[in-house]
Order: sequence, then structure tokens, then C-alpha cells
Amino acid sequence: MADPSFDVVSKIDHQEVDNALNQAAKEVAQRFDFRGTNASIVWAGELGVTIKADTEERAKAALEVFKDKLVKRQISLKALDAAEPKSSGKQYVIAGTLRQGIDSDRAKKIAKLIRDDGPKGVQAQIQGDQLRVSGKKKDDLQAVIALLKNADLDVPLQFTNYR
Repeated sequence: MADPSFDVVSKIDHQEVDNALNQAAKEVAQRFDFRGTNASIVWAGELGVTIKADTEERAKAALEVFKDKLVKRQISLKALDAAEPKSSGKQYVIAGTLRQGIDSDRAKKIAKLIRDDGPKGVQAQIQGDQLRVSGKKKDDLQAVIALLKNADLDVPLQFTNYR
């Protein structure tokens, strides 16, 4: 039988993010402090979000509303990459993107962390935008999961296919 293994992935639940965006847009449209500021939050493509408002502070406040809604829906803020507000005509625009998948640089960093600080006999293989971690003992794999949860990586991680 094959060694026990699990996959390290970074995925976001698109439906939950869509719900958070719709809730944030509704709140921004209804809240008193956003009246008359033309504040809005909309999708910009598959994983992009655009936040617009007449003033820089209202654009930042709308971003905070969106972040609150993401947190309430258990979406890590590490997945959101928001730029600084830019003046675009009469409005301020914040362009944000949602990160999904582990890029090769971060995957190499995670694999090196497992190799250096993890238990002996555990291997990490990079497979596209995820990592497969395998070892002889399940206890070693659980130690690797604990190591990765405590590591300060700038990407949200999930652990799947644990067998």
C-alpha cells in the first residue's frame, strides 16, 4: 500500500465570496454614512473586485465592509490582495484580486519549510498549484499540518485528500 499523504491547496469558495460581495454592496448602498458618496463594490472579471467612491476615506471604508463580510463567511483575508485607492476622474478606485492556488515560488518556500523543519522521512512534491506531502507515519503528516498552520505564510492553506 502507498504511504499516507495529503494535499496542500489554496482555494477559495467562490460562492461564499460572491455572497460576501453582495452583502457588502447592499450594506454600502443602505448605510447612512455612504449616502451621496456613489460608493459601490462590483466584480471585475472572475477573481477581481472593484470598489469605487467619491472620497478616498469612503473607498477605504467600503473595503473594510467587504473585509468584514469575508471574515464572517470564513474566507481568509490572505486571499484578498487590495491595492491603494487611486484617483480616477472624480472617483477613487480600489482594485482588488482574490488569490487562488499556490504559485511556484510559494510552493518552493513551503516545500523547503517542510524539508528543513518538518519530521524526517516526509517528502513534499509540487504538483501544479498544490503540494502533495507524503510520509511513512500519519503522526508525521499531522506534525507537518501543525507546522504549516503555525507558519506565517502569506497564502491561505487548506489540507485535502488526507489518507
